[in-house]
Amino acid sequence: MNTFGNIYRLTSFGESHGPGIGGVIDGCPAGIELDTAFIQSELNRRKPGQSKITTPRKEDDEVQFLSGIYEGKTTGTPIGFIIWNKNQHSSDYDNMKSVYRPSHADYTYQTKYGIRDPRGGGRSSARETIARCVAGAIAKLALRQKGISIQAYTSQVGNIKLEGSYMDYDLGKVEDTAVRCPDAATAAEMEALIAEVKSKGDTIGGVITCVAKGVPVGLGEPVFGKLHAALGHAMLTINAVKGFEYGDGFDAALYRGSERNDRFFNDNGHINTRTNHSGGIQGGISNGQDIYFRVAFKSVATILMEQETVNMDGEDTILKARGRHDPCVLPRAVPIVESMTAMTLLDYLLLQKTRE
Repeated sequence: MNTFGNIYRLTSFGESHGPGIGGVIDGCPAGIELDTAFIQSELNRRKPGQSKITTPRKEDDEVQFLSGIYEGKTTGTPIGFIIWNKNQHSSDYDNMKSVYRPSHADYTYQTKYGIRDPRGGGRSSARETIARCVAGAIAKLALRQKGISIQAYTSQVGNIKLEGSYMDYDLGKVEDTAVRCPDAATAAEMEALIAEVKSKGDTIGGVITCVAKGVPVGLGEPVFGKLHAALGHAMLTINAVKGFEYGDGFDAALYRGSERNDRFFNDNGHINTRTNHSGGIQGGISNGQDIYFRVAFKSVATILMEQETVNMDGEDTILKARGRHDPCVLPRAVPIVESMTAMTLLDYLLLQKTRE
């Protein structure tokens, strides 16, 4: 189960402290101009060591394409790529080889497979998501030709959150702050909280909001391939994600239909809605409005504080982890959320083309 997608598919491979992380993209349309500078810029948004509130691990994260490209364009054949790991400190994990980190995948991997790679979490490490950012960047380039854009941003860290909706902010300012929040004042509060948490060896979670504009009517494969279900699945495959809601989400439970129905009207010959509580999806199918959703991330499991746990023999013990870890995943998770969104939308766009 290391392959994502139906027509536009990514199969990823590699571990955090192995030689590299890579993948094979299949089903990519031919003739897509591959803007390598854009792809690298997307990887730079995800890479470690980019600010004081991320892990200090330093990696160039330069992608090397191996196949599927000729004269700067996709050929329609499998696109193979790899990103070499260059800055592993595997010895940081020596004291964790025989113990299970609380709330981490150590115990479940060991029990499921009877073996695990303790170096950086192996395959369970969020470093695996770099392959998603390569495939997501290519998907973004394909969607750009269709007038579809995707923008995610940090909307909450701990108890500090943006009030209002995505329409209340200039999303063009997301990259202006280290935490990737479009409001400078709120971003400063978020960054201060992350710095405080980091200084104590602790971690903290939050929420990322994502918006997709220009999505045409008709994407979605009911009943078990509904577009919001596909987006939810995509988000829940990301490390540390604990929740997904689209449109009004859980707030929809608070209101009556008369208060929250998206009423249709004739907008100069075009059918439109006066509100978008549905989040751009009705009956599992896109309705042409902005698609927006929120993704909740838990605090990183590996903390640099003493914790009670057990070892592989089931004996109670105390663990104090070492190594380089994110105090908050949100700043680097923003491009990952965008990538999974882009792959999902391109995949469902291609599925719709098979009907046409």
